[in-house]
Amino acid sequence: MKCIHIVGAGLAGLSAAITLASKGITCNLFSLQPSERAQSVLAEGGINGALDTMGEDDCTENHFADTLRGGVYLADPNAVDHLTKHAPEILRWLERLGVPFNRTETDIALRNFGGQKKKRTAYAQSSTGKIIMTAVIDEARKYEVKGLIRRFPHHEMIRLLTDGETCRGVRIRDTFTGKMRDYTGIVLLCTGGMNGVFPSMTTGTTQNSGDAAATAFAQGAAFSNLEMLQYHPTTIGISGKRCLVTEAARGEGGRLYIERGGEKWFFMEEKYQELGNLMPRDVVARTMFFVRRQEDCGDQVFLDMTGLPEETWQHKLSDLRMELMRYLGFDPKTNPIPVQEGIHYFMGGIDTDEDHRTNLTGLYAAGECTSQYHGANRLGGNSMLGALYGGRRAAETIAGGDIPDASETVAAKSETEPFAVPASPVLIRRISEILLSGLGIVRSEQDLLQALGKLHALAAEKAYLPRETARFQLAEAMLRSALERRESRGAHYREDYPETSEAYRKPTIAQVQHEQLTITFRTLPERRKSDADHT
Repeated sequence: MKCIHIVGAGLAGLSAAITLASKGITCNLFSLQPSERAQSVLAEGGINGALDTMGEDDCTENHFADTLRGGVYLADPNAVDHLTKHAPEILRWLERLGVPFNRTETDIALRNFGGQKKKRTAYAQSSTGKIIMTAVIDEARKYEVKGLIRRFPHHEMIRLLTDGETCRGVRIRDTFTGKMRDYTGIVLLCTGGMNGVFPSMTTGTTQNSGDAAATAFAQGAAFSNLEMLQYHPTTIGISGKRCLVTEAARGEGGRLYIERGGEKWFFMEEKYQELGNLMPRDVVARTMFFVRRQEDCGDQVFLDMTGLPEETWQHKLSDLRMELMRYLGFDPKTNPIPVQEGIHYFMGGIDTDEDHRTNLTGLYAAGECTSQYHGANRLGGNSMLGALYGGRRAAETIAGGDIPDASETVAAKSETEPFAVPASPVLIRRISEILLSGLGIVRSEQDLLQALGKLHALAAEKAYLPRETARFQLAEAMLRSALERRESRGAHYREDYPETSEAYRKPTIAQVQHEQLTITFRTLPERRKSDADHT
């Protein structure tokens, strides 16, 4: 039987499953939580596509240029070309599925988003992810009743079944019964960002432990750009995580300020007059970091939405308003809200080619777990697009190749599977604190070396479980990738190397080979001329 094994049931996993099923290929969809609780549900602000419904003469070439420039030219231009060229069709596909995007009188409405000069972001209030996920889940169910998509919620990936440089399948555990099974065949990882590496510091779901990424890394999957962590400039603290205040708040006219000499200073508007509060996220977060350290400024940045018109609150940001009132206890319509930078997205991840193949034969990856489309900084509105298109592209690659027969067998008992034992929460927290000491918004060789020293000292304290060892390896790779990139580019800002260097316009590649961690650089391809011709 031909069957593809997909780990992760968010937008990337669902998109891949639907694409495969539409071609008559069966797939298993494994996830810790049902799709309704995937991280994709948390996306708020919108999804990009150059539909040009607002009369601004937009086109996919503009979207391509903004995406590449926003990522400071560290992404594969051919992959970005495919992404942006297919974005309008993906938005129309979502429209056909019934996604109730906000509309003008005649078409999908688009809003401004960071790093983009054109209105290009389609949205459904500020709950776009939840609404898109609902429509895509319903589409997947059409194939589920036909037996082409088989969903397995409450199942976790224990490890890949590898043989040298080949992935033969995946070991999965039912978290309700504890039973494990081996599924041989092609594996597609759609496991999301590494939020669990930084507990309580990210805006992502607390259910994403980071174990799948760490395990794949320990088993030989190459990762790229691990130093590229996106700090979103507007988050608030809630129990166990950071709560995102969507970029749509600034897209609709919200303004950042800090107290300077007893008066409000709208610093983004003064420093960056063209885009102001809608500069790329790395720029906004870094500017917030620096203005708080000025002697004449306070230590708290505020987001002021009190000047937004009533229509905006009612028709575009009503759900954001309710969320903030619930968590903060006051109305953002009448009171500026205190905001702080929080880790929001992982531009780095599993290294793939533009067709989503990894360095391990038989293993593919898509969505936020990969390093593919966003380079050194992701533009707001490109995450859901990257997940939907990435899942589709990976599925098309798989469907166009030779698909081996798949099988399912009962695996070893839990007590004999070393990767089945989770890492200690105390250890996870200690590793996180070490990483944060080196991988802040502003970095230096001294801080990174000190963090590496602390990590090595912690690793030497005792013998660790395989999942814990994998976390140490991934953490070291993140720090060493940042240490090797001796420049400032996008989300990676080195105060000892503050300039961007053309010599480092290359992805970092981290890989464990023969139990040794290596960090190298890979040359980016040139954009193919045939791709550059489209508009």
